[in-house]
Order: sequence, then structure tokens, then C-alpha cells
Amino acid sequence: PIRGFGGVASGPAPLEQLHVRIRRILDAHIGRSLSVTAIVDLMNAIGACVVSGNVRRSAEIAFGAADCDEFLDLKDYAKNPRRAEFGWASNNSVFATLGMRYGDVVRRLVANGEPGLQWMQNARAFGRMGEATTRDCRVAGANPCGEQSLESHEVCCLVETFPARHASLQEFLETLESAFLYAKTVTLLPTHWPLTNSVMARNRRVGTSVSGVAQFIAQRGIGRLSEWLRAGYRHVQATDALLAERFGVPRSVKTTCVKPSGSVSLLAGATPGMHHPEARFCVRRVRLPRTSDLLAAVRRAGYPVERDLVDDSSMVVEFPIDYGEHVRSLPQVSLWEQISLAALLQRDWADNQVSCTVTFDPLVEAAAAQVEHALEYFQYALKSVSFLPRMEGGAYKQMPYEAIDSEEYMRRVAGVDPAALRGASAALLGDPEPERFCTNDECAL
Repeated sequence: PIRGFGGVASGPAPLEQLHVRIRRILDAHIGRSLSVTAIVDLMNAIGACVVSGNVRRSAEIAFGAADCDEFLDLKDYAKNPRRAEFGWASNNSVFATLGMRYGDVVRRLVANGEPGLQWMQNARAFGRMGEATTRDCRVAGANPCGEQSLESHEVCCLVETFPARHASLQEFLETLESAFLYAKTVTLLPTHWPLTNSVMARNRRVGTSVSGVAQFIAQRGIGRLSEWLRAGYRHVQATDALLAERFGVPRSVKTTCVKPSGSVSLLAGATPGMHHPEARFCVRRVRLPRTSDLLAAVRRAGYPVERDLVDDSSMVVEFPIDYGEHVRSLPQVSLWEQISLAALLQRDWADNQVSCTVTFDPLVEAAAAQVEHALEYFQYALKSVSFLPRMEGGAYKQMPYEAIDSEEYMRRVAGVDPAALRGASAALLGDPEPERFCTNDECAL
């Protein structure tokens, strides 16, 4: 057992395997510069090792040039079959430039959903889109889910709110005040890296996020959403000014974002971030360490448990979910509507970024052309975006969400006894892992 943060040590095997992989990568480059593939291989191999114990977590993002075919093909496992065993460890995105031709990028993402796109020009030049600023001109990339642009050595600081869970705007503003107070306080804590501390002390960057956006639209409409977001943003700025004076620190360089969300939105019974659910009825997959005491409890309760197809140290548990009536599912929401919602959130709320994964059907006529046209139009309204092709059986095995029909949902619910989970000691459960792959929609590894 691991003292401090729980779990059970995985033993030396993952670290030994990491050293073998690193030697193999570096030996192949003796006498020459590291290739793009080698650089990403090294970071992915380390990420795969870190998650092997199934207690520590790793989330990575690799950025590359939009005109580098080698980088664009890293997730093409037909061309790079050996990368399949660790290539999942990162989101891969390109640094897009305004006005570029998007055809080569679109051809790849239509096939497997990567790479994503990051417009650093917009990230450096704007807070909320349309509000020009030079305060954040040093940003050099973004966090793995794309909701916060970051400087080198900087870490993100995120907090999540759920506007659809509030009866009035005033209640929402009060929640925002408490959430921002918490996040701003976290920025006062030092890390063990002096360079990180210096950047954090200067920027005090916070990402106050909203989730359950699809539910709010279903309840109150998109016009009211825009109204609440703009009022909420003003209140966050006023709160930041007050706290900065009280704490004797600078105002936050940026304050708001839309994170993709995962386990946090599940706890609140909310749809994740800005995204619509796969369907009203879904299977939600959660990963647990093979050594977790929770596995026996979920089996007793009747929830399906199966082996993780990628990570031998994990097991996958399936939970049936009903998002309720009136919330539209992804097949009912067009590519253009999804990306338009991201642009609205980037304009009215997020001075950082909006983590947006646009789901689309790659089999419809001219799907690639639609994606390319959307990028041409919305490159001036977004800071980042990614796409996920909707494929029969999912883009990969054991996806975080899978649509089911009402009959399957009722069958699964009838077979479980949630009461059997009572009494499981939280101290012994370890850290559940809501999702395994970086899909841009769900990112924690």
C-alpha cells in the first residue's frame, strides 16, 4: 500500500519497461537529432509509466506544426503500429495560424479525431473574443484539455460551477463568488518548482468553468444563457478585484474557461462542460485499479466489470445513466450548432479557452468539407477546438460514453442494487478514473 494518497504500488515492472523504451528510442537516434516522433514517443512512454500504478494520473498534450506530416500521422497506427501501446497517452494538437489551409489537418481528424487545433494568435491577443488585450502575450501552449492557455512552467487552476442547478441568476452569482474565492486562494500555494512559482505569482491564472450547459439551454434557452454568462463574468471580475486587494496579489491575468469535465459533472448530475450527451440513456465507463477495494462492492451491486483493453493495471466498470427529458443528444445537434455554441461561450464567458470537442458523422456526404468550412469560418472566433468522428461502435474500444436505448437502460438498472455500495470505505477505494483516453472531450488519463 502507498502511504499518503492511497492505492497499491505497481511494482518495478512499469519503470523497467519505461527504461527499455527510452533506450530503444535514444539508441535509434545516436549521432543525429531527435525526430518529432522520438520526442512525442519519449513523453508518451513516460505518461504510460506514470499511470501504470493506477493511482497517480497523467494528462499530456503534444503540439506540432500544422504542416508537419510526421506529426500529423502520429496517431495513424496503420503507419505507426508500434505507437499503439503508448500513443494514447497524449492529446495531439497543431498550432494553427489564422488564414491557413486546413485540408491536410482535416483529412487526419476525420479519420480518428486528431489532431486538435490551437490558435495561439487568438490566445495571445484576446481575453474573451472581441476584447483585445496584451496581458497574456507570453502564453506558449495550453493544458491537455485545451481550456487554459499557459506560459512555460505554468500550471492550470480550475474550478467548476453548474448554472442549471440554480433557481436564479443571483444564486449563480453567489456560487461564482465562492468558487472564484477558492480557486484564487489555491494560486497562493507554492509548488516545488521555483520557475512555476514565479509565473503563478505574476499571473494568478484561474479557470472558473461552467458545466451542464446543454441542460441550461434545455431549461431556459440560449438567450438566457448568454445573459447569465455575461453577468457572471462581470461578477467574477469584481470579485477578483476585491480579492486581489485583500490578498495583496495581482489580479488574475485570466479568470474563466469551459472545461470538458468528467467525474465532477457526474457528481452534480450534469452534462459535461458545453457538450451534449451521446444520448438520453448512456453507459458511462469508469476505470479503477485492479487492486481497488471498490471492485468487489460494484460487482456485488451488479454493475458490469471487465478488463481494461489497454492498461492491464485497470478494470472498467459500466454505469447506466439517464440524463432526463428535453436535453438533446449529440445526433440531434449539428456540427455547426456545436461549434457556434463554443464561439458563444468564448465570446460571453471564457477569457481563457473553451474546451470543445465537436462530434460529427464522418460518413455523411462531404463531411470533410463541412469540417474544413467550419474551421475557415470560426478560426476568428475560437482559441482551440477538436473534432471526434462518430463511428459505429465508437472511435475506440471502451469509450467513456456509449449510447443505449431505453430498454437496455431499464435492463441494466433492474440488474443492479446500489445499496450494495453502502459501507464501502472511501479511504480504501483509491482514485476512480472516469476516462482512459484523451479524446479532448474527456481528458484525464
